[in-house]
Amino acid sequence: MVQLLTGDLKGDIFMLAPRWDAAKYLANSTGGGNPARKGSATFSYVPTLAYRAKPGASERAAAQHIDTAFKTPEDTKPYMSAKKVPGQTPDAPLHRTVDKTRKEDNRKAAVKQCKRYWGANYSQGATRECDEYPFAATYEGAAEPDYDADARKFNFSVRPIAKEDNGAGGSLLLSFYAKNRLIDGLEDGFTVKITS
Repeated sequence: MVQLLTGDLKGDIFMLAPRWDAAKYLANSTGGGNPARKGSATFSYVPTLAYRAKPGASERAAAQHIDTAFKTPEDTKPYMSAKKVPGQTPDAPLHRTVDKTRKEDNRKAAVKQCKRYWGANYSQGATRECDEYPFAATYEGAAEPDYDADARKFNFSVRPIAKEDNGAGGSLLLSFYAKNRLIDGLEDGFTVKITS
């Protein structure tokens, strides 16, 4: 029996353009000592990092924090009217940075706000850490206005969460960067979604 195709068969043909990279912070950056084999190919698309908010998930507190920043930004700290954090849609993605100074500046700006709202002892004897969204390892982190005059001040969220949850969230991010071969810069974006 021959089955005929049905439905809307019209549309534009497209192809995901491949990219070759050999960034030193990605896998196979040396080719195992053979320069002719260094680097790898990947497709240019906007991947999505999934964080789980379900009970028992190792990154649950980080996921809940991001979920609040997405759905009710007015309930996040620092306060900013009309806050809309990036990373929710492909037209406003996040972008990886490997710049050590920028990542440190993002963390310092986030910790400053944790101390402002929860006091100098927000970490409760090092059992909690200042979780920030957008991530410190992105161009959109808390210190973005220090680098980009057009960036909106306080368009980020901070919250003290358990050190273990914060570490689990960070490990997922680093693994995601490696798996998707995300390179430093504004040409390679990604989004974040929260699952239950």
